Amino acid sequence: MIYKIQKDQRAKAAIAARIFRLANGLPGDVSPVGQGVSELRIHYGPGYRVYFQQRGTEIVILLCGGDKSSQTRDIETAKRLANEWKPQ
Repeated sequence: MIYKIQKDQRAKAAIAARIFRLANGLPGDVSPVGQGVSELRIHYGPGYRVYFQQRGTEIVILLCGGDKSSQTRDIETAKRLANEWKPQ
């Protein structure tokens, strides 16, 4: 999927715009998926998703991304990464 995004300038722009909005406090279409991880849905192409976890009030960590077809696998990956990044 990453190769497809690299070739699709509109997809890259849509994803970058949503991440920019998220970073500026405008999350838009976001849903929690468990264990403190949330899914940012991008309504373009195959339904891109970016998974993240906000820690405190300012830090947002991007964990992984995918599209609707890989959603279940991507959620599990994001949860695993969030667990691995727990503060010591």
